[in-house]
Amino acid sequence: MATPAHQRDLTIGPVAKTLFLFALPSLGVNILQSLNHSVNSVWIGQFLGEEALAASANAGLIMFLMFSTLFGFTMATTILIGQNMGRRDVESVRRIMGTAFGIFFAAGIVTAAAGWIFAPQMLRLMATPETVYPLALAYLRVIFLSMPASFVMVLVASSLRGVGDSVTPFWNTVLNVVLDIILNPIFILGLGPIPAMGIAGSALATILAGLISLGLLLRKVYARDLTIRLRGHELKWLRPDARFLKPIARMGLPMGLSMIIMSGSAVVMIGLVNREGVNTTAAFGVMNQLWSYVQMPAVAVGSAVSAMVAQNIGANKWDRVGRIVWSGIGINLLLAGVLILLMTLFATPLLGLFLPSGSPAIDIAIHINHVIGWTFVLMGVSVVVTFAVRANGAVVAPLLILIFSAVLVRFSIGFGLYDRFGADAIWGSFVATAIASCVLSIGYYLHGGWKKAKAMPSMGSGPIQLVSE
Repeated sequence: MATPAHQRDLTIGPVAKTLFLFALPSLGVNILQSLNHSVNSVWIGQFLGEEALAASANAGLIMFLMFSTLFGFTMATTILIGQNMGRRDVESVRRIMGTAFGIFFAAGIVTAAAGWIFAPQMLRLMATPETVYPLALAYLRVIFLSMPASFVMVLVASSLRGVGDSVTPFWNTVLNVVLDIILNPIFILGLGPIPAMGIAGSALATILAGLISLGLLLRKVYARDLTIRLRGHELKWLRPDARFLKPIARMGLPMGLSMIIMSGSAVVMIGLVNREGVNTTAAFGVMNQLWSYVQMPAVAVGSAVSAMVAQNIGANKWDRVGRIVWSGIGINLLLAGVLILLMTLFATPLLGLFLPSGSPAIDIAIHINHVIGWTFVLMGVSVVVTFAVRANGAVVAPLLILIFSAVLVRFSIGFGLYDRFGADAIWGSFVATAIASCVLSIGYYLHGGWKKAKAMPSMGSGPIQLVSE
C-alpha cells in the first residue's frame, strides 16, 4: 500500500528534521485560528458595537469549554490511530476512526440540541449583562447548530495527524478561515441578496464556512484514498465498538478533565487579578493575548511529538522515542525563547496596539511579563513531555501533576501570600506553577512507569506494509 501524498512515515528518517517539518503545519493552524477569531471580533465590534462584541465573548467562553472537553477524546483517538499506524495495522486504524466518527457525530447532535435548549441558562450562570444577553443568546444558539460538523472536522483533522499527515489539515484550515472572514461581513450587514442578520449572521457565516471546508476535506480524504477513509463493508464500523470506545474514553476523560482544570484555574486567578483594579486587569488581559502566541509552538510541537511517539511505540522503536522527546524540547526552547525575547524587547510598541499611549496599564504589563514571561519556556517543556507520555496511554499521572501545580501550588501561593505581597503574589504563583509542572513532568518521564502503560493492543487483521514514496 503506497503512502498517500503529505502522509509521513514518522518511524523513519532523521528525528529532529521530521518532527520540525511535521509540527510546522500544526503551528500554522494555531496561528490561523487565532487570526480568524481576531478578525471576526473586529467585524463584530466595528459593525455592531461593544455590546455585540461582549456577547460574542460570552458565547466564546462556552465554546472554549466545550472544545476543551472534546480535546481529550480527540487526542485519545489520535494516539490510538498513531500506535496502530506504527504497527502498520490499517484495519485497526479504520475501526478506531469508525467508532470515533460515530461517537463524535452523535455527540455533536446531542450538544447542538442541548445547547439550543439550555443556552439561556448557560448565559445566566455566567451573569451575562442584560444589555448583552439577547445578542449573546442569538449568537450562541446559532453557533451551537454547527457542533455536529465542528466535532467531525476536529476529529478528521486530528486523525490525519495521527497517520502522519499535518499538511491536509493545514490547507483545510486556510480554506475555513478565508471563507469565515469573507462571509462574516456579508451575513452581518446583508450584502447583495443576503438579508442583514446582525450577530446571528456572524454565527451563520462560521457554520457555512465550516460545512463547506468539512465537505471539501472529506472529498479530499476519499479522492486521495487517505488511510482513515471507510468504504464498502468498512462503513459498518461507524457503529461504535466497545473494544475501541473503552480506550478512547479511558484516555479521553482524564485529558479532557485536564483542559477543564487548566481553564478553571485561570478563571479563579483572574478573579484575584480583578482585585487589583482595572489597570492591572487590562494589563494582564493584554499580556494573555500576547502570550497566546508564545504558547502556540509548544502546543504544535507537543501534538507532533504525541503523533510521532505513538507511531514509534506502535512500531516498537523505543530507541527513537527518547530522541523525539528531547528534539521536541529543543525545538520548543528555541521557538519559545525567541518569541519571549522579541516580546520583551518590543513590549512597549506591542502593548501600544491594545492600550492607549501613556496608559498606566503598559508599565504594569511590562512588569508582569518580566516576572512571568520566561516561564512559558518551562511550560513548553511540560507540554512536550506530557504529550509524549500520554502517547503510550499514561494519562493519570499528568492529570495529578496538573492538579498539584495548577491548583494546589498556584492557589496556595496566590491566595496565601496575597495579603502580604499583593499582585506580586499572583505573578509568583504562576512562576511556581511553571517550575513545579516542569520538574514533576520531567521526573515522571525519566523515572515514572509510563513506558509500562498500554493504550490498547492490536485488534486488526495484521500489519499492512506501507511503501514510502
